Amino acid sequence: MLTPRQRILALLTLCLALLAPVPAQAAAPAPGAARNPVVLVHGYNADPGVWGSLREDLRAAGYADSELFSWGYDTHQSVNEVLAGRLAGYVDEVRRRTGAAKVDVVAHSFGSLVSRWYVKFGGGAQTVDHWVSLAGPNHGTSTAWACALWDQACRDMTPGSYVQKNLAAGDETPGAVKYATFWSGCDEVINPDGSVPLTGALNTGVGCLEHNDLLGDDPTSAGVRAFLAS
Repeated sequence: MLTPRQRILALLTLCLALLAPVPAQAAAPAPGAARNPVVLVHGYNADPGVWGSLREDLRAAGYADSELFSWGYDTHQSVNEVLAGRLAGYVDEVRRRTGAAKVDVVAHSFGSLVSRWYVKFGGGAQTVDHWVSLAGPNHGTSTAWACALWDQACRDMTPGSYVQKNLAAGDETPGAVKYATFWSGCDEVINPDGSVPLTGALNTGVGCLEHNDLLGDDPTSAGVRAFLAS
């Protein structure tokens, strides 16, 4: 049994303990938003090196190198007979490596046709979440006639080609995929400029930029990153 003196000491100890500041607890980190790996698809006569600027911006926005993939391919082959199927295989490999159910696709120029065919006819509507076209000849470009005589990819890019007719038939933006295009009023490769936008997509004019300048333009990059985060 406590003596009166012990009871007073115990009471003082309890009071001091209640008045002492409570150590601040570190806030639990907010769970990261679900994010898809990004597959970058370059354009005609190009290679994966064109994506250096956008890859850097995506890394600065929090993407790891293990979430960014640049597909390289022979740009002189057929969109529907060869390239869309090879892209499908590449996307499947990315999904296996990352464990992701879906990917986001960002394509430049001719890569827009390859990736659109994959989405519309190759099963990509189930595996692609966001699809972005930078300066894509989505309704054909008259400049492709300059090489159409000897190059299948150029024939695919000409207005009214087999690829163009099939991609334009019915719904231009099928499935639950989110679509966006970015186009320039000064594009020397895409003619007419209005070939890029698609019905059902978020279509953004980027002002007066040359065809390849969209790859390194900061506002365009910001727009792409915002769309991928939507």
